[in-house]
Amino acid sequence: MSFGNLQNLSRLSAPGNLLGSGTFDDLSFVIVSLSNCSNLNVFDLSDNQFRGELPYSLTNLSTKLELLQLWGNNLGGTIPAEVSRLLNLNQLGLEQNLLSGSIPDSIGKLSKLNFLELGQNKLTGVIPSSFGNLTLLLELYLYNNSFQGSIPSSLGKCKYLQTIHLCHNKFNGTILESIIGLSPTLLDLNMSHNSFTGSLPSEIADFRNLVMLDVSYNILSGDIPGSLGKCLALEQLYLQSNSFQGTIPDLGKLMGIQYFDLSSNNLSGQIPMYMVNFASLQNLNISLNNLEGEVPVQGVFKNASAIELFGNSKLCGGIEELHLGPCEEPKKHFALKLILLVVIIFAFCFALMMFLVSRYCLRKLKNKPISSSSFGRVYPKVSYEDLLNATGRFSKSNLIGSGSFGTVYKGIICPGETTVAIKVLNLQQRGASKSFLAECQALGNIWHRNLVKVLTACSSIDFEGNEFKALVYEFMPNGSLENWLHPEEEQEKWRNMDLLQRINVATDVALALHYLHNQCQAPIVHCDLKPSNVLLDDDLTAHVSDFGLATILLRSSKDVILNHFSSAGIKGTIGYVAPEYGMGGQVSTRADVYSYGILLLEMFTGRRPTDGLFKNDLNLHKFVKAALPGRVMETYPENMNTAQRQGAQVSQICVLETYPCEDGRQHLHDAMQLYQES
Repeated sequence: MSFGNLQNLSRLSAPGNLLGSGTFDDLSFVIVSLSNCSNLNVFDLSDNQFRGELPYSLTNLSTKLELLQLWGNNLGGTIPAEVSRLLNLNQLGLEQNLLSGSIPDSIGKLSKLNFLELGQNKLTGVIPSSFGNLTLLLELYLYNNSFQGSIPSSLGKCKYLQTIHLCHNKFNGTILESIIGLSPTLLDLNMSHNSFTGSLPSEIADFRNLVMLDVSYNILSGDIPGSLGKCLALEQLYLQSNSFQGTIPDLGKLMGIQYFDLSSNNLSGQIPMYMVNFASLQNLNISLNNLEGEVPVQGVFKNASAIELFGNSKLCGGIEELHLGPCEEPKKHFALKLILLVVIIFAFCFALMMFLVSRYCLRKLKNKPISSSSFGRVYPKVSYEDLLNATGRFSKSNLIGSGSFGTVYKGIICPGETTVAIKVLNLQQRGASKSFLAECQALGNIWHRNLVKVLTACSSIDFEGNEFKALVYEFMPNGSLENWLHPEEEQEKWRNMDLLQRINVATDVALALHYLHNQCQAPIVHCDLKPSNVLLDDDLTAHVSDFGLATILLRSSKDVILNHFSSAGIKGTIGYVAPEYGMGGQVSTRADVYSYGILLLEMFTGRRPTDGLFKNDLNLHKFVKAALPGRVMETYPENMNTAQRQGAQVSQICVLETYPCEDGRQHLHDAMQLYQES
């Protein structure tokens, strides 16, 4: 086939077919025929049947190429150094092939790369130090190769790295040397099945946003650091098949942990009781250690299929299905200690022998095939087809909202039949792609009970070859604050909130802003705070959403520098946006506080800032200020009953005059203070 006459061709995408004859160099013919397609920006022939060497001619493809995907074929040879000619690449996928040789240093010239996928090949050598030039890199996959050496310190220049998969290689050195300088935004770190030595350093706690950490099947030793308990976002923790010793530290704050594996180590002491409080824990493996004492019967320990305890001969009790012996009475236990004192020398010899045997077993286990617990991404992969099916082909009946950059649908994703909200980006809208990156960057690195949780994201191609981007959030059954403040006629389920509910929602939003402005590594400005971007869960707890305009403020010696993911122009929605934005003012946290003040007044008056009542020089703030203190009742809509008005009146005076200034509630005071200064 020849594409030479299609000079305006911009996308060639045919993944998951039977293309390729299985003969030598059959892909080269396709690529050569594309040499005249100077507008090509997507080339995806992944998961087909192409063989032979990776064609050198791919380096002559259009310099406009942004996505190059050839994973899942049988391509051998080396990665040509001239691949650096494709300067606009943001995604390079060569996984699951037969590539050999080393990674060329020139790959560091691809400064726009977001995703580099070279896993499951036969590549050798070291990670080039030029990787430090890939400053926009988000995900790095080098698993299942034969790389060796240590992790270069230059990787620390990639400040937006969220996923690093290095498992099943021959890397060595200490964990501390390998992680120093890595991005604090890291979510997923997989270093399993290598030859890393030393201890697991306490500095691992610097990665507060880690969702998955896998250092299993290495030669690590020493105590497990208690500082791991500061990584509150952890859902998967794999430390098995090392030589960790001592007791299991206090990790009781990891309340979101789902998979926890400490098996095949030299751990001693008792099973910590805090583990019974891990409500999300689906699998706990503490087998093949030296643990002792009574096994709990609460929490995950009630389910024999969810725990693995074998190889701990001194454990007792537990549920009947575990078939452990009963725990001895205190007197018998004391007598046993006396006997052990008599034979202490024999016990020491036995322990030494067990240590030598365990070291031998470790060497054997290192060659075992990859397991699902130590491989795979934290966030579930979803395709365009998955989301299409989840939403009934994006049916109008599942439509729950729309905005400037996209449309939101209700959907059900398998497995688990989880109900989610799916935001499909309208990539024809200017700024939508930047909005997608901004929201991934902001929500991928923060974690708070009053912020909406991103479950996963999809960046793919639809069935017509068009670029497709979507974000999947947890579903909020009580809709937005907008629905409650201004219900439409068909929205019968929405009801006006009582006084306490309004104050609780206001406090939730204040706590979210306090976290974004003061507790993140770099302050984050939401830039579009309004009732429609405040979502409510089952118990009306508020969650701030829609970070498509969010800006990360990076501190410099002179002033505040805007993160490059943010879009230019006025940020926000008319009525809520700070006045200084219209005069070219710089993005700041004070602008969020201004928007928050408008939101408060809207909550306690029931009037939008764009209400037809506000004309000429009159606005919502002046309207309320003029009514205080004697004409407050006039600020409320006519459809509010007397009890609602009296409750809102008390709330409004509290907010405007005497609300306490502590923690996140500082914003309740700050918002009103800004208006008093204006």
